[in-house]
Amino acid sequence: MLRTAIIVPCHNESQRLKIQEFTTYLEKNKDVFFVFVNDGSTDGTIKLLNEMRYCNPSQVDVINCSTNKGKSEAVRSGFLKTLPKDFDYIGYWDADLSTPLSTIEKFKEILNSSSLFMVAGSRVKLLGKRIERKMLRHYLGRLFATFASLVLDIEIYDTQCGAKLFRKNCLLDQIFTPPFKVNWAFDVEIFARLKFLIKQNDLLPIEEIVVEYPLDEWLHVSGSKVRWRDFFIGIYEIIIIYLNKNSFFNDN
Repeated sequence: MLRTAIIVPCHNESQRLKIQEFTTYLEKNKDVFFVFVNDGSTDGTIKLLNEMRYCNPSQVDVINCSTNKGKSEAVRSGFLKTLPKDFDYIGYWDADLSTPLSTIEKFKEILNSSSLFMVAGSRVKLLGKRIERKMLRHYLGRLFATFASLVLDIEIYDTQCGAKLFRKNCLLDQIFTPPFKVNWAFDVEIFARLKFLIKQNDLLPIEEIVVEYPLDEWLHVSGSKVRWRDFFIGIYEIIIIYLNKNSFFNDN
């Protein structure tokens, strides 16, 4: 049985963590393991996470960061703990479950039936799909994705969706071992690092090893920490990524 680990970064999520949904999913999917990273929460998040681990220690682990390090470092710390273990696929997921957990199975099916390295969720509003985003965030997201595509020189619709799954191999180790240069736009940096490694190692182009999956459902969950001003932070960080495109793996 192919085993999958999902990193879930959490910062002050005590009011939004859907414990029952995680528990029910784990009961039905014994090959999936969750690593929750408490990123310096000041509410009751760590208590809930520890309770979930206590109830299911074979499928749940918790990393507790005493201070808030940001989403990029929370996700990276989860990968650093998970990479040495015996998993076939490793990914990360937003704690609010705006992307349903059932989508993990669809991502796994895509990787199982191909030689792809990565499946990334994409919030494309199509007929028959349930994609509910606030209007302002949608249009700012389209502008951000366009800018990211230009900088990365790849056609990508949605860099920021917090649902991604990777095949565990040496590329994954190289992408997640060095600290990220940015925090908010670290998803873009993942694509940029992958492109750099492809060029350095003369591998198949990114268009042949990464696929965007149009999500069947993505629902805005109230209490999101993303604000409109983060758009400008993201643009600034994309510029940082561009300026560092040949030095991702140098000492920070």
